[in-house]
Amino acid sequence: MTRPSSDIVTRTLGNGLRLVLERDPRLPLVAVNLWYHVGSKHERPGLTGFAHLFEHMLFQGSGNVGTNDHFRHVQRVGGVANGSTWYDRTNYYETLPAAELDLGLWLESDRLGFLLEGLTSEKLENQRQVVMNERRQRVDNQPYGRASERLFELLFDAPHPYRWPVIGWMEDIAAATLDDVKAFFATFYTPRNAVLSLVGDFEPEAAEESVARWFGSLPSGAPAPRVEAPLPPLDGARRDSMRDRVQLPRLYFAFRVEPFATPGWWAASLAASTLADGKSSPLYDDLVVERELAQELGAYVYPTEEVGIFVVSATARPGVDPAELERRLREHLDRLAGGTAPAWEVETELARARNRALMSIHSELQSVEHRADLYSQYATFFDDPSRAMGEAGEVAAVDADAVRRFAAGRLRSEQAAALLVLPENA
Repeated sequence: MTRPSSDIVTRTLGNGLRLVLERDPRLPLVAVNLWYHVGSKHERPGLTGFAHLFEHMLFQGSGNVGTNDHFRHVQRVGGVANGSTWYDRTNYYETLPAAELDLGLWLESDRLGFLLEGLTSEKLENQRQVVMNERRQRVDNQPYGRASERLFELLFDAPHPYRWPVIGWMEDIAAATLDDVKAFFATFYTPRNAVLSLVGDFEPEAAEESVARWFGSLPSGAPAPRVEAPLPPLDGARRDSMRDRVQLPRLYFAFRVEPFATPGWWAASLAASTLADGKSSPLYDDLVVERELAQELGAYVYPTEEVGIFVVSATARPGVDPAELERRLREHLDRLAGGTAPAWEVETELARARNRALMSIHSELQSVEHRADLYSQYATFFDDPSRAMGEAGEVAAVDADAVRRFAAGRLRSEQAAALLVLPENA
């Protein structure tokens, strides 16, 4: 089942809300996807965790929707809904029967326009406790849970906005006041700071009229503050170690790379897959199978707007000296960065990584939910939702020379932030 060859329709309402429409009549579904250009990077020290807290608050009712009724209304018609927070954005989404498009638009417009009418100190305190418990479960009491936070502290100096975690610091969450929360909402939750993408079985003209009916009268608000914080690669290696309630040592290397969707970022993404994607990858074959130094490993690149983040991690097998694991892992990075890896090996592994990436891209494009999210992402970051359809071309354009140039410019040992997590009683 191929994706329909319909055009993407883009509009901007008078209040600044950007709208992306794509008709897909293959299934009687519609994906409603709303991105706000606000994430943890828009916070500041002492007031972290607000973007994530708001993700929770927006499901607690608004002027015309009762507490938790957002989910109830969506589930009543057989739909699903959720939201997520990232360093650069917060998004909310529903997948509904096509005939219920207006329900999704009403729910999203009501909490954008009338959330403060339903906001109370009791709701704030309730969700504050939910988020604090979430942090305890996912970070503070999770094996290796604090590792990524410490790694980012090594990688980014204060006050860079990627230094603090998306979920925020516990003391900041505990100290948030109702006035702080209201000010954050008024600053960032405005039509001119949002992108609404609709993909599914609808007529674009009718959908556009519905969007105008539900969103058009909402005030645009003042322009939201922009955060721009690009950084060059590290100019000197940084390293640290920490103790945790874990059974095995784990090693992390992190590097600053080019931002999301730039040519260098695509080269970084394929370099990560070339190194460690799957059991046939060089890192897995050497460190897990042949030398039996690592129990598990991975390499990945964050799709972040200001600075890309390339991470390699490896968990040592029982009894393995983590220094030996680090030395061997560094050898693989040095071979790629120094250009000493055989050309046939790089070409072979890159072809494998490229094919896996293209399969993933084409598979995900079959989903109306995924396409709606991609359109919102590219409209938010680049003001060009159609750029989402160029991902396969970007992947196909990355050749072995591009991977080598990336590694030589970004993965050298003096550009690494290294963190070793050790068992408490080791």
